[in-house]
Amino acid sequence: MKVLVVGGAGYIGSHCVRQLQAAGHEPVVLDNLVFGHRAAVHPSIPFYDCDLGDSEAVAEILRKEQIELVMHFAAFAYVGESVTEPRKYYENNFVATLRLLETMLDNGVTKFVFSSTCATYGEPATLPMVETLPQAPINPYGQTKLDVENCLKAFAHAYGLSFAAFRYFNAAGAAEDGSIGEDHNPETHLIPLVIDAATGRRENIQIFGTDYPTPDGTCLRDYVHVDDLSRAHIAVFDKLKEPGAAYFYNLGTGTPNSVREIITAVETVTGLKVPVVESERRAGDPPALYADSSKAQQELGWEIQYTEIEDIIATAWKWHQANPEGFGV
Repeated sequence: MKVLVVGGAGYIGSHCVRQLQAAGHEPVVLDNLVFGHRAAVHPSIPFYDCDLGDSEAVAEILRKEQIELVMHFAAFAYVGESVTEPRKYYENNFVATLRLLETMLDNGVTKFVFSSTCATYGEPATLPMVETLPQAPINPYGQTKLDVENCLKAFAHAYGLSFAAFRYFNAAGAAEDGSIGEDHNPETHLIPLVIDAATGRRENIQIFGTDYPTPDGTCLRDYVHVDDLSRAHIAVFDKLKEPGAAYFYNLGTGTPNSVREIITAVETVTGLKVPVVESERRAGDPPALYADSSKAQQELGWEIQYTEIEDIIATAWKWHQANPEGFGV
């Protein structure tokens, strides 16, 4: 299938491009390189440097490349910034996505796979988190993703759009061969930050809160390998053949790890000591967030290949060792 990957030069998008190729599909990448890296996409893959909200440019790409399905990973995703600059988040995450959907429909492309987030749930009343939990985002980032989800439901009903929305937990790791991996600026994800502290690229790692009602007092999160995430997206393609199909799936391992466990695992994998500073809790950090992904496993045949946190971290470490400066751009 000819697939347009919007945000295909970003962290998750670039890994999905590789998985698409491995599954026999033909990816085409659209990315404005605000956060993505041109080097994350193989030169043999058609690449378009433009904005997803540029309807004229996107329409031309859809026609020229004969696109059959669109996967959408492009979003601003810094939660704190979404609170201080919500206009930016609504414009990019919602308004530009609406333009993308309109352009798709105007050009006869009706299959859509959306990168959503567990942030649409807000602070869950029960754990593990299932798809039927109430959605009550506590920040504009989560709200913009939920707004898109609601838009997709309306478009499926009115226009026959077929879609799947995947609510991620904590994407982690890197390609097994170490060729691509995680390179954000600024970096906010825990595993690369801990690796940077281990290698001396940063002074230490801060633990925000050691008195949570968890086994070791630090926050619990669900880390899922980026390639496992990617494979789930591709597994849903067959379910989108029916006009108006609408699917929502959580993607996580269901086995949470604490901040302290991540630090210990990085020390085990790297053989290096991680300097730690204990700090007060951060506002808005729930004690625990982890998924029930049984729906994706049962309906899509999705199998989690990376079930151990050390194995996930080992792939990240391989990437960081080979590329200490990331993509160098």
